[in-house]
Amino acid sequence: MAVTGAAEGVGRLLAARLVEHPDVAQVIGIDDRRGDVAGVSWRVLDVLDPAIAARLGKADTVVHLALESDLGSEGRGSRHERNVRGTQTVLTAAAASGVRRVVLCTSAMVYGALAENAVPLDEDGPLRAVPDGSWVADLLEMEQLARQAPRSHPGLEVTVVRPATVVGPGVDSIMTRHFEAPRLLVVRESHPKWQFCHVDDLASALQYAALGAVTGVVTVGCDGWMEQEDVELLSGLRRIELPAALAFGTAERLHRLGIIPAPASDLQYVVHPWVVPSTRLHAAGWRPTYDNPTALAVLLEQVSGHHARGARRLGRRDATIGAAGAAVAVVGTAALVRRARRKRRG
Repeated sequence: MAVTGAAEGVGRLLAARLVEHPDVAQVIGIDDRRGDVAGVSWRVLDVLDPAIAARLGKADTVVHLALESDLGSEGRGSRHERNVRGTQTVLTAAAASGVRRVVLCTSAMVYGALAENAVPLDEDGPLRAVPDGSWVADLLEMEQLARQAPRSHPGLEVTVVRPATVVGPGVDSIMTRHFEAPRLLVVRESHPKWQFCHVDDLASALQYAALGAVTGVVTVGCDGWMEQEDVELLSGLRRIELPAALAFGTAERLHRLGIIPAPASDLQYVVHPWVVPSTRLHAAGWRPTYDNPTALAVLLEQVSGHHARGARRLGRRDATIGAAGAAVAVVGTAALVRRARRKRRG
């Protein structure tokens, strides 16, 4: 069994799990550096290198986790190449090497966040995210490659795992940075639902997929969801409530000016629900070890001491926050200043 991106993050957690599993004879770790998980046979190379086909050995399953996010990349071009071309390279190499199963990890964000979304969504529901050049657009292209691969390579099975908002050690995303803003943005008359997925539970779900206990499309997250009021109560963060036109319009202007890298559509994910049910995993006997309040507490502890203002996180050079955090920091702060001025004048 092979794992790309095995040197860190969820890839490292999965590799450590597989090494201890009695049904796994060998774990091949593929990364651009050697990891520290004992018992893994390391192959140091980039997933964009076609030579990966020769390094898979006799692996019957490949779990592809060597992805790049908006926050960690040097630009859309390099991120898109690593995510989309990297996935294509891994799928082609797997088929050429006789691998039977490839597991891809994308995100439940591919369903899109819409006001009319069912809560929870159907695992087999349509993908309605906006392909607007963001990280989510990369995931949609990866999903398309996953659907095409079994037709192009008969005998190759592809399982796609879609987690809810991932939290835990080392996770840094536009969703986690939403909680670094001074206030939580709430769009007037919206009804957000919050669902999280701890990295330990994601690694466990990926293990189920790698061993063939679940196939096809698999969603994973804590059971149920939290209402916005519950999140505010647990976090102690106050809200700033803005009209939809102001919030989305400002986010779009900030994006056009280059102040934030993410398009305004990313703001949808903190406004509208995109809760997933983990149906296939539950049927296979999987259960999450974290619930939503506990996962949120982990996230709050993780971001403690970080402060996102304007378009940058203080203390980390050139680390941009998502559209939601920028809208809170810029528009929300301006609204509070105007309100304070009116009170003083009155």
